[in-house]
Amino acid sequence: MQDLANGSEGCPFKFNFEPATFKVGDLVSYRVPDRFDDFPFVGTLVAVHQDHVEISPNDPTTPGKRMRGTRESRPVVCSEEIF
Repeated sequence: MQDLANGSEGCPFKFNFEPATFKVGDLVSYRVPDRFDDFPFVGTLVAVHQDHVEISPNDPTTPGKRMRGTRESRPVVCSEEIF
């Protein structure tokens, strides 16, 4: 992992921002604008469909949780999906 404490600008995550190339296992930066504006969250794609994706929030307390998101560079998830 890159050393972020010493002022390096790099991100320790490798995100896929290309909806056309989304595949299961990709890390994505998703957002929940109806609750958290443009705050970035990190999730893993668990299913990719023609018009939407399913995202795991990688929460060890709910390992089977899946959230439906839009298929765009930073998927949008409705706040009802996260709670």
